[in-house]
Amino acid sequence: MNKSFLKPLCALTLSAMLIACGSDKKETASAPAAKTDAKTEVAKAASGPATGTSSVTGTIKFEGDIPKLGAVNMDADPVCKSKHSGAVASEVLVLGEGNLMANIMVSIKSGLPSAEYDTPSEAAVLDQKGCVYVPHILGVMAGQEVKILNSDGTLHNIHTQSKENKAFNVAMPAARTEMTKKFKKVEDSFKVKCDVHPWMGGWIRVFEHPFFDVTEKDGQFSIKNLPAGTYEIEAWHEKLGSQTASVTVGDGEAKAVDFTFKKS
Repeated sequence: MNKSFLKPLCALTLSAMLIACGSDKKETASAPAAKTDAKTEVAKAASGPATGTSSVTGTIKFEGDIPKLGAVNMDADPVCKSKHSGAVASEVLVLGEGNLMANIMVSIKSGLPSAEYDTPSEAAVLDQKGCVYVPHILGVMAGQEVKILNSDGTLHNIHTQSKENKAFNVAMPAARTEMTKKFKKVEDSFKVKCDVHPWMGGWIRVFEHPFFDVTEKDGQFSIKNLPAGTYEIEAWHEKLGSQTASVTVGDGEAKAVDFTFKKS
């Protein structure tokens, strides 16, 4: 056989083998990336849906002798007093017909799947109106914009007593009708007050999820768009403390949970 012919043939064969080996190495190197993607998908699936089609509703009422709370005295500021035609009732205990309770913060305390919830694009609003805070109790999500208004045409200052979030004390003269703030950390209910008007007091709570509501005089709350599951629900009052209840809801199911508060 012609040896001169074998030399180029061997060279071609060796080149083909090297190319084939290189191809195998490339495929082997790409395998870990596919494995990582699979782990990511499993983690996403384990976190569960952020929202669902279930809901929990209910009513809150007061039972027993109603404590006598004096009217709020606004004589120190004629502008404040002029905002009201008569006596201003305390907001510590606000009852509607049938002793249904306003100003109760109701929220999901535990049981939610691990998930990240979108921060609302719409700002929450806390107004200083009639020299009281409206609403008296405000729930917001961490990172949500809070629009603080001064609708009174008089000097106020907004003084937060938060601990997880940096507290602030900002004057709002009559000409300053609006400012915005954000609370970046989850925090239990903390007091908000006005040092100019010592009777002014309200509360803010910062959540990591959107499943909360505050009752009005009809005593009703509604927590919607829950994923199916078993939850611990908390009802909180600034003086009477908190109560909890467990509830299980399936997909698209609505359950009712009622709470009754008493003076201890």
